[in-house]
Amino acid sequence: MRIDNNIASAYKALESILMEHLSHKKTLLDITLAEAVKDKATEQNGGTPLSRPMHGVVVRKLKTHFDYRGSVTELYDPRWNYHPDPLVFCYSFTIKPKVVKGWGLHRQHEDRYLLIQGTMELVMFDPRPESPTYGQVYRTILSDKDRCIINVPKNVWHADHNIGDTDVIVVNFPTIQYDHSSPDKWRLPINTPLIPHTFPAECIGG
Repeated sequence: MRIDNNIASAYKALESILMEHLSHKKTLLDITLAEAVKDKATEQNGGTPLSRPMHGVVVRKLKTHFDYRGSVTELYDPRWNYHPDPLVFCYSFTIKPKVVKGWGLHRQHEDRYLLIQGTMELVMFDPRPESPTYGQVYRTILSDKDRCIINVPKNVWHADHNIGDTDVIVVNFPTIQYDHSSPDKWRLPINTPLIPHTFPAECIGG
C-alpha cells in the first residue's frame, strides 16, 4: 500500500520525537501533555460563574412562543421592571456579515439591544475608573435562537460584530431620544490599541 508522503513525514517526525524522549523515559502521554493547554475554569463548584457581565449590564431572557403558524416574541413590557428608565425612543439597525459597528460610547444615555435576526457578538470595554469591572472586556453572543434584551451602560465602549452568515437585525430602545443636532456618540476605530480586544483580520467597519 502506498503511503502518502505527508503521512509518512508525520510518522517519521513522531518517531524522531519519541526516540528523543525515550532516553528521558517520557511516554507519549507526557510528550503530548507538555504541549497542551489546560482549559480555564468557567464556574465554581455549585455552578457559580467565574466571569460576570460588565458592571451595570442587565440581561433579560425573552421567551418565543411557537406554533404551526409561526412565532411570537414579546419585545418590551414596563411591567418587567427591567430598567429604571422609561421607553422613550426605538429604532432598528442592520449589520452585514463580517462587519463591526464600533467602537462607540455614549455619555448621556444607555442602549438597550434586542436582536431580532442573526448572530452578533457584543463586545464591551469598561474605562470607568469608579467601576468594579474597570479595564475589563466583556463579550456575549446575541442570537435569534435565544433572544434577550441587554443594556450597554453609559461611558462603556462597545462594538457590534456580525459573526453569522446573514444580516443582523437589532432593535434598540435607547434611554433618550436621538438628538440630530448634537448626537450623544463618541467613536474609536475597531483596531484601536487603546482597547485590549482584536477582531478577525477580515472584518471591516468602524
